[in-house]
Amino acid sequence: MGDLDRPERNDGRDARPAVRIGDAERHEVTEILRQAAGEGRLTLEELDERLEAAYGAKTAADLVPLTEDLPTPYSPPYSPPPAPATPSRPVIAHGHLPAEPERHRAVLSGFERKGVWQVPVAMQVTAVLGGASLDLRQATYAAETCELTVQAFWGGVTLIVPPEVEVVFEMTSVLGGYSDTRGNVATTGSPRLVIRGWCVMGGVSVERR
Repeated sequence: MGDLDRPERNDGRDARPAVRIGDAERHEVTEILRQAAGEGRLTLEELDERLEAAYGAKTAADLVPLTEDLPTPYSPPYSPPPAPATPSRPVIAHGHLPAEPERHRAVLSGFERKGVWQVPVAMQVTAVLGGASLDLRQATYAAETCELTVQAFWGGVTLIVPPEVEVVFEMTSVLGGYSDTRGNVATTGSPRLVIRGWCVMGGVSVERR
């Protein structure tokens, strides 16, 4: 991956801060890597290696070297943003406060949700060399429109939905795919599920039953 041990950036700032990172930072880096692979800048072997490193990263220092040789490298925050003069108020959309996504991971394993359960406003499923199955036939919905974010690498996510649920795909795939077996037959007032995210050598499928 080139010279990954440079202690400083060109602007002199420390490029290896020991700052703990979360899923948002890992996702930002995986998106950069996915884009680079789609443009032919990384081989599949390099993409595999760097994605594995990104998912295992614990600090910003672990993420910085993964994209330093790409046109749009990851740049972690080096200092906290200034405190606002007045307390900020959360943005309210459609009468609801923004929701923190409910997160599930299937890494070298499987995840399943079925029976009677509630689909949250925002949900994130990560499948790495594993699979996830979501059966929505007996599910209720926390909002008229719910969002599912999928991150699939050598893995897959299968959704079983009743015919009346409207499914909208807003995804990107690299050597993978996503499909709805029968398409939407939604009726007025039916739930709406928006599926976002990406799949690399993996897929997302919707089965109507």
